[in-house]
Amino acid sequence: MLALIWYGLCTVMIIPAIFIAVRLRYAFTHFTIKNFVSEPSMLRDMPSVSVCIPARNEMHAMTECLERVIASTYPKLEIIVLDDGSADNTSVLIKSFAHAGVRFVEGSKLPDGWLGKNHALQGLLDEASGHYILFMDVDTRIKPDTIEQLVSYAKQENATMLSVLPRREDGWRASIVFATLRYYWELILHKASKPAVASSAWMIGRHALRDELGGFEPIKTAIQPEAVLARELTVNDAYRFLMSSSMLGLAYEKKWQSQVETSVRLLYPVLGGSILSSIVATLVMTILALPFFVLLSGFIVGWSMVQLCALLELCVFASLYASYLRRVWLRMWWLGALLWPVILIQEIVVLAMSTWRHLRGNVTWKGRPVTTKQTTS
Repeated sequence: MLALIWYGLCTVMIIPAIFIAVRLRYAFTHFTIKNFVSEPSMLRDMPSVSVCIPARNEMHAMTECLERVIASTYPKLEIIVLDDGSADNTSVLIKSFAHAGVRFVEGSKLPDGWLGKNHALQGLLDEASGHYILFMDVDTRIKPDTIEQLVSYAKQENATMLSVLPRREDGWRASIVFATLRYYWELILHKASKPAVASSAWMIGRHALRDELGGFEPIKTAIQPEAVLARELTVNDAYRFLMSSSMLGLAYEKKWQSQVETSVRLLYPVLGGSILSSIVATLVMTILALPFFVLLSGFIVGWSMVQLCALLELCVFASLYASYLRRVWLRMWWLGALLWPVILIQEIVVLAMSTWRHLRGNVTWKGRPVTTKQTTS
């Protein structure tokens, strides 16, 4: 009887496998820059760009981030870093780059009703003067020609906003191998009403953000303000999402613990802040993880066609994950694919943590509380 149930599940699991394969194929086709879109002779006609970086207790990552931005070959560039009430020496570190043209902005007191980062982004918007604003996290790394490629692509596509899924280009680390599935789901679940978005680096027209969209005031409680903006601009086909590559040269280095904290903060609200949605998502991921446990059962009850089917199912989903990893990891992607069931189990645990902590109202963001009410924006 159990064998019949498992064979039925194997048949049903063909559907999500086909769905994931189709969605990944779409992403790989539509979210990739295939050729350089700018030439050195074009730079003099490029619009100005303000690189805006919000920082809060970021001593560990700030230096390399700023060094990479300063090394940019883009000619019309201003660099602004806002220290959002850091308790360490982040402000001192930022000021030490003043000789290289980095402008320090001291964040103001957080008003009631604002999320901390959203208020920092508004402060940066108020200070910026560029035609485009490139908002970056401090764990983002760029190459000298990254900005010119982003601007050229935005102009070519007539896009008001674009965001970039960053790559991992550093060496072997647990933070790479055991990375959460945040961006994997972004690609798979992308649709017009909820477009894929990346918070590590996103660029938007300053006038459009300030004058047409009202800045961050209307979305001051949104956990993913960039997602709300992307959704609004998608209506007019003014938003683009890109996967980074060696050509585009946008990467990030984020610790495993930070990735988990980000997923805990985002997963429940991204699912609509609904217990039912969380339960459904958990059931789906549990079903995807079943082949691993069925395969392990072979060591206890013996091997049969049931375990063979489980192995085939496991290889299918691991291969799909591998196709994604090959594009977002510079190296060691195959190890991540081998750990697919472990990563999936980790994601189930992280979703449970996200749901539980949001329901209890004890989710924090850089030491500040994020309430369940705020996540629904």
